[in-house]
Amino acid sequence: MDNLQAYYAKRAAEYERIYTKPERQADLGRLRARIAALFAGRTVLEIACGTGYWTEVIAPHACSVAAIDYAEETLAIARSKKYPADRVEFAQGDAYALPAFGRRHDALFAGFWWSHVPLVRLDAFLAGVTRAVAPDAVVAFLDNRYVEGSSTPVARRDGEGNTYQTRTLDDGSTHDVLKNFPTERELIERASVHGHDARVEWFDYYWLLVYRTKRNG
Repeated sequence: MDNLQAYYAKRAAEYERIYTKPERQADLGRLRARIAALFAGRTVLEIACGTGYWTEVIAPHACSVAAIDYAEETLAIARSKKYPADRVEFAQGDAYALPAFGRRHDALFAGFWWSHVPLVRLDAFLAGVTRAVAPDAVVAFLDNRYVEGSSTPVARRDGEGNTYQTRTLDDGSTHDVLKNFPTERELIERASVHGHDARVEWFDYYWLLVYRTKRNG
Protein backbone atom coordinates (compact mmCIF):
# COMPACT_ATOMS: atom_id res chain seq x y z
CA MET A 1 0.00 0.00 0.00
CA ASP A 2 2.96 2.35 0.49
CA ASN A 3 3.72 1.92 -3.22
CA LEU A 4 0.11 2.77 -4.10
CA GLN A 5 0.19 5.93 -1.99
CA ALA A 6 3.49 7.03 -3.53
CA TYR A 7 2.08 6.43 -7.00
CA TYR A 8 -0.99 8.60 -6.43
CA ALA A 9 1.10 11.33 -4.83
CA LYS A 10 3.26 11.48 -7.96
CA ARG A 11 0.23 11.23 -10.24
CA ALA A 12 -1.73 14.07 -8.62
CA ALA A 13 -1.16 16.66 -11.36
CA GLU A 14 -2.17 14.28 -14.15
CA TYR A 15 -4.89 12.37 -12.27
CA GLU A 16 -7.98 13.88 -13.90
CA ARG A 17 -6.89 13.08 -17.45
CA ILE A 18 -8.56 9.71 -16.97
CA TYR A 19 -11.90 11.54 -17.06
CA THR A 20 -11.25 12.98 -20.54
CA LYS A 21 -11.31 9.71 -22.49
CA PRO A 22 -13.87 10.32 -25.26
CA GLU A 23 -15.45 6.88 -25.10
CA ARG A 24 -16.27 7.28 -21.41
CA GLN A 25 -18.12 10.61 -21.54
CA ALA A 26 -21.63 9.16 -21.86
CA ASP A 27 -21.08 6.96 -18.80
CA LEU A 28 -19.60 9.81 -16.79
CA GLY A 29 -22.53 12.08 -17.58
CA ARG A 30 -24.97 9.45 -16.37
CA LEU A 31 -22.89 8.78 -13.27
CA ARG A 32 -22.60 12.43 -12.30
CA ALA A 33 -26.37 12.74 -12.38
CA ARG A 34 -26.86 9.45 -10.52
CA ILE A 35 -24.42 10.27 -7.75
CA ALA A 36 -25.70 13.82 -7.30
CA ALA A 37 -29.21 12.44 -6.80
CA LEU A 38 -28.05 9.59 -4.56
CA PHE A 39 -26.48 11.92 -2.01
CA ALA A 40 -28.90 14.84 -2.19
CA GLY A 41 -29.69 16.10 1.31
CA ARG A 42 -27.26 13.70 2.99
CA THR A 43 -24.28 14.07 5.29
CA VAL A 44 -21.56 12.35 3.26
CA LEU A 45 -18.22 10.83 4.18
CA GLU A 46 -16.06 10.52 1.08
CA ILE A 47 -13.12 8.10 1.16
CA ALA A 48 -10.10 8.50 -1.17
CA CYS A 49 -11.41 11.75 -2.59
CA GLY A 50 -8.25 12.31 -4.64
CA THR A 51 -8.34 15.63 -6.50
CA GLY A 52 -11.98 16.26 -5.59
CA TYR A 53 -13.56 15.36 -8.94
CA TRP A 54 -16.52 13.60 -7.30
CA THR A 55 -16.55 15.97 -4.34
CA GLU A 56 -17.48 18.70 -6.82
CA VAL A 57 -20.36 16.53 -8.04
CA ILE A 58 -21.68 15.69 -4.56
CA ALA A 59 -21.20 18.94 -2.65
CA PRO A 60 -23.84 21.13 -4.37
CA HIS A 61 -26.55 18.61 -3.47
CA ALA A 62 -25.46 17.18 -0.09
CA CYS A 63 -25.94 18.80 3.31
CA SER A 64 -22.23 18.36 3.95
CA VAL A 65 -19.20 16.41 2.73
CA ALA A 66 -16.24 15.29 4.84
CA ALA A 67 -13.62 14.11 2.35
CA ILE A 68 -10.40 12.27 3.14
CA ASP A 69 -7.38 11.18 1.16
CA TYR A 70 -4.00 9.88 2.21
CA ALA A 71 -1.93 12.00 -0.19
CA GLU A 72 -1.48 15.68 0.61
CA GLU A 73 -0.58 16.23 -3.06
CA THR A 74 -4.07 15.28 -4.25
CA LEU A 75 -5.74 17.00 -1.29
CA ALA A 76 -4.04 20.28 -2.24
CA ILE A 77 -5.74 20.12 -5.64
CA ALA A 78 -9.08 19.16 -4.10
CA ARG A 79 -8.93 22.05 -1.63
CA SER A 80 -8.21 24.53 -4.43
CA LYS A 81 -11.59 23.95 -6.08
CA LYS A 82 -14.77 25.90 -5.40
CA TYR A 83 -17.58 24.36 -3.37
CA PRO A 84 -20.72 25.70 -1.71
CA ALA A 85 -19.73 27.75 1.32
CA ASP A 86 -19.18 25.87 4.59
CA ARG A 87 -20.28 22.56 3.10
CA VAL A 88 -17.02 20.66 2.46
CA GLU A 89 -14.32 19.65 4.93
CA PHE A 90 -11.08 17.95 3.85
CA ALA A 91 -8.71 15.93 5.99
CA GLN A 92 -5.68 13.74 5.51
CA GLY A 93 -6.73 10.25 6.52
CA ASP A 94 -6.31 6.52 6.16
CA ALA A 95 -9.13 4.54 4.55
CA TYR A 96 -8.30 1.63 6.87
CA ALA A 97 -8.56 3.80 10.00
CA LEU A 98 -11.24 6.35 9.19
CA PRO A 99 -10.94 9.57 11.19
CA ALA A 100 -13.74 10.85 13.41
CA PHE A 101 -15.42 14.09 12.37
CA GLY A 102 -17.58 14.44 15.46
CA ARG A 103 -20.61 12.91 13.74
CA ARG A 104 -21.77 9.66 12.13
CA HIS A 105 -22.58 10.32 8.50
CA ASP A 106 -25.72 8.96 6.90
CA ALA A 107 -23.95 8.27 3.59
CA LEU A 108 -20.53 7.22 2.33
CA PHE A 109 -18.94 7.38 -1.11
CA ALA A 110 -15.66 6.05 -2.48
CA GLY A 111 -14.69 6.44 -6.12
CA PHE A 112 -12.10 4.07 -7.56
CA TRP A 113 -10.94 2.77 -4.20
CA TRP A 114 -12.55 -0.68 -3.93
CA SER A 115 -10.32 -1.97 -6.75
CA HIS A 116 -7.20 -0.99 -4.79
CA VAL A 117 -8.12 -2.87 -1.62
CA PRO A 118 -6.30 -6.22 -1.37
CA LEU A 119 -8.83 -9.04 -1.34
CA VAL A 120 -7.64 -10.24 2.05
CA ARG A 121 -8.42 -6.79 3.55
CA LEU A 122 -11.84 -6.18 1.99
CA ASP A 123 -13.97 -7.46 4.86
CA ALA A 124 -11.99 -5.55 7.48
CA PHE A 125 -12.21 -2.40 5.36
CA LEU A 126 -15.98 -2.76 4.92
CA ALA A 127 -16.41 -3.38 8.64
CA GLY A 128 -14.61 -0.08 9.21
CA VAL A 129 -17.00 1.61 6.79
CA THR A 130 -19.96 0.32 8.82
CA ARG A 131 -18.47 1.68 12.04
CA ALA A 132 -17.83 5.08 10.47
CA VAL A 133 -21.41 5.78 9.42
CA ALA A 134 -24.86 5.68 10.99
CA PRO A 135 -27.06 2.56 10.93
CA ASP A 136 -28.92 2.15 7.62
CA ALA A 137 -26.61 4.66 5.91
CA VAL A 138 -26.35 4.73 2.12
CA VAL A 139 -23.00 3.41 0.90
CA ALA A 140 -21.84 3.71 -2.72
CA PHE A 141 -18.67 2.51 -4.40
CA LEU A 142 -17.84 3.53 -7.97
CA ASP A 143 -15.09 1.82 -9.92
CA ASN A 144 -13.85 0.60 -13.29
CA ARG A 145 -14.91 -2.34 -15.37
CA TYR A 146 -12.13 -3.93 -17.38
CA VAL A 147 -12.66 -3.02 -21.04
CA GLU A 148 -10.17 -4.29 -23.59
CA GLY A 149 -8.64 -1.41 -25.54
CA SER A 150 -9.66 1.22 -23.00
CA SER A 151 -8.34 -0.17 -19.71
CA THR A 152 -4.65 -0.59 -18.91
CA PRO A 153 -3.89 -4.30 -19.44
CA VAL A 154 -3.58 -6.56 -16.41
CA ALA A 155 0.10 -7.40 -16.05
CA ARG A 156 0.04 -10.08 -13.37
CA ARG A 157 -1.95 -11.84 -10.65
CA ASP A 158 -0.58 -12.64 -7.18
CA GLY A 159 -1.12 -15.74 -5.06
CA GLU A 160 -4.14 -14.21 -3.28
CA GLY A 161 -5.96 -13.47 -6.54
CA ASN A 162 -5.23 -9.73 -6.74
CA THR A 163 -4.46 -8.34 -10.19
CA TYR A 164 -1.97 -5.61 -11.07
CA GLN A 165 -1.41 -3.09 -13.84
CA THR A 166 1.88 -1.54 -14.93
CA ARG A 167 1.34 2.20 -15.24
CA THR A 168 3.70 4.87 -16.58
CA LEU A 169 3.64 8.51 -15.45
CA ASP A 170 4.73 11.65 -17.31
CA ASP A 171 8.14 11.52 -15.64
CA GLY A 172 8.76 8.10 -17.21
CA SER A 173 8.51 6.18 -13.95
CA THR A 174 6.62 2.86 -14.00
CA HIS A 175 4.50 1.58 -11.15
CA ASP A 176 3.06 -1.82 -10.29
CA VAL A 177 -0.48 -0.88 -9.21
CA LEU A 178 -2.98 -3.22 -7.55
CA LYS A 179 -6.24 -3.01 -9.53
CA ASN A 180 -8.94 -5.64 -9.06
CA PHE A 181 -11.97 -6.07 -11.30
CA PRO A 182 -14.70 -7.82 -9.28
CA THR A 183 -17.73 -9.50 -10.78
CA GLU A 184 -21.27 -8.41 -9.94
CA ARG A 185 -21.72 -11.53 -7.83
CA GLU A 186 -18.55 -10.82 -5.86
CA LEU A 187 -19.68 -7.26 -5.16
CA ILE A 188 -23.14 -8.29 -4.00
CA GLU A 189 -21.80 -11.10 -1.79
CA ARG A 190 -19.23 -8.85 -0.08
CA ALA A 191 -21.67 -6.00 0.47
CA SER A 192 -24.37 -8.32 1.80
CA VAL A 193 -22.08 -9.43 4.63
CA HIS A 194 -21.94 -5.84 5.88
CA GLY A 195 -25.33 -4.46 4.89
CA HIS A 196 -28.56 -5.03 3.01
CA ASP A 197 -30.34 -4.16 -0.25
CA ALA A 198 -27.11 -4.37 -2.25
CA ARG A 199 -27.39 -3.72 -5.97
CA VAL A 200 -24.94 -3.10 -8.77
CA GLU A 201 -25.53 -0.73 -11.67
CA TRP A 202 -23.45 -1.76 -14.66
CA PHE A 203 -22.25 0.86 -17.16
CA ASP A 204 -20.10 0.38 -20.25
CA TYR A 205 -16.87 1.36 -18.46
CA TYR A 206 -17.83 1.53 -14.79
CA TRP A 207 -19.83 -0.16 -12.06
CA LEU A 208 -21.70 1.42 -9.15
CA LEU A 209 -22.41 -0.62 -6.02
CA VAL A 210 -25.04 0.78 -3.64
CA TYR A 211 -26.18 -0.75 -0.37
CA ARG A 212 -27.39 0.21 3.09
CA THR A 213 -25.46 -0.54 6.26
CA LYS A 214 -27.01 -2.75 8.94
CA ARG A 215 -29.90 -1.13 10.74
CA ASN A 216 -28.61 -2.07 14.19
CA GLY A 217 -25.27 -0.36 13.52
